[in-house]
Amino acid sequence: MATRAAAVARALDFFDTNGFRDRLAALVAIKSTSQDPGYADEVHRYLSEAIQPWLERLGFTVAIHPNPSAGFGPILTAERIEDPALTTVLTYGHGDTVRGLEDQWRTGLDPWTLTEEGDLWYGRGSADNKGQHAINLSALEAVLEERGGRLGYNIKLILETSEERGSTGLKAFVAARAAALKADVLIASDGPRVMPEVPTIATGTRGTFHFDLVLDLRAGGVHSGHWGGLTTDPAVLLTHTIGCIIDRRGKILVRDWLPQNGVPATVRSVLAGCPVGGGGESATIDPDWGEPGLTSAEKIYGWNSFIVLAMTSGKPDNPVNAVAPNARAHCQIRYTVDTDPADFAPALRRHLDAEGFTNVRIENAGVRMPASRTDPGHPWVRWAVTSMEQTLGKHVQVIPNSSGGLPGDVFVDHLHVPLVWIPHSYNGCKQHGPDEHFLRGPAREGIAAFAGIWWDLGEKR
Repeated sequence: MATRAAAVARALDFFDTNGFRDRLAALVAIKSTSQDPGYADEVHRYLSEAIQPWLERLGFTVAIHPNPSAGFGPILTAERIEDPALTTVLTYGHGDTVRGLEDQWRTGLDPWTLTEEGDLWYGRGSADNKGQHAINLSALEAVLEERGGRLGYNIKLILETSEERGSTGLKAFVAARAAALKADVLIASDGPRVMPEVPTIATGTRGTFHFDLVLDLRAGGVHSGHWGGLTTDPAVLLTHTIGCIIDRRGKILVRDWLPQNGVPATVRSVLAGCPVGGGGESATIDPDWGEPGLTSAEKIYGWNSFIVLAMTSGKPDNPVNAVAPNARAHCQIRYTVDTDPADFAPALRRHLDAEGFTNVRIENAGVRMPASRTDPGHPWVRWAVTSMEQTLGKHVQVIPNSSGGLPGDVFVDHLHVPLVWIPHSYNGCKQHGPDEHFLRGPAREGIAAFAGIWWDLGEKR
């Protein structure tokens, strides 16, 4: 007789006998970076050769579609419909990665070869996102085997290949196929847990808003000996501009950028006692940085942050004895759904003018990825917590939104589904940089948790 425990055991056996590790190695070996047009064929091959045959073996009907935005990667859809009257679950992943950055990886590592060192599996896409959607599909396979080829519900999948380029085209694609993609809930995986050892459910993501601060003072540089101390230095002035936006301890001074009613009560409630960390040696939590009076969890999951991503004046790689003609900083706001990004640029303009920085321009301002959030107390969220805690025998931490960006808004706006993101990675995985890796412990818990979820969906009435 098929049982839940046996389904979870199947998934864990596949993991423990290195079946999953070997599957991930084959996926990592496909150089599906969307950030280099020279790898466009590899991006398509990931869908057509690695994913499509696997899904078809599991009984899915699969199609690969061109991206509605020219020059961006294809989108795979798949569905497995047992009865239209049954619950329908939508899941999501992305098969594209950032650039390999081959010359920056530690000696002995290659981004396109899975390398196992202790509990770490190194390889580009291992954590973001090949390992995560492969965990979920491998767990689904185990449940199908245990149940003799039936699930007791319907499942649909979207696997895009332009997430690392801002999910360009996905919104238009989903909007045009909203009827075909209709579902009751989205359950998918991306991003990090709050801590490596703490199973996590995120019900949304912070959005990203970018802009440039630009100061042009003259047509060209002027001699630093003749003019230094006489003529305005744009780098210095731009530094003071940034200083009026955020103080030396990270408190945002443009207060119109922030949630006007503070952290919502529902958000504060689920974040009570929430741990934050696991970034490894490359990152620290500085308790006196950021908004005073907030916990670390509230700062990153319930508040907005301002970051200077890049800043230039003159030629840092080849400086000359000249006062530079201009300075530029590329900035980002990570924001929650409790603020309206439409007012970010106008609010900044008002603030800079009031502070006397009228000659600093704001350019290229706009949302790169919108924020999204499902109520952390939503019934589907509570159901997923119950399922995971039954499987893992430990507390599951709910957070109102992941700290990173995901296209959750697409599914909320056009499919009106609640969001249940269940990450399998951690903050120290080095995604987007050299030495990206998947951590064995969270991955093993992830395949067990999803085997339980896929099983329990068949029991849900």
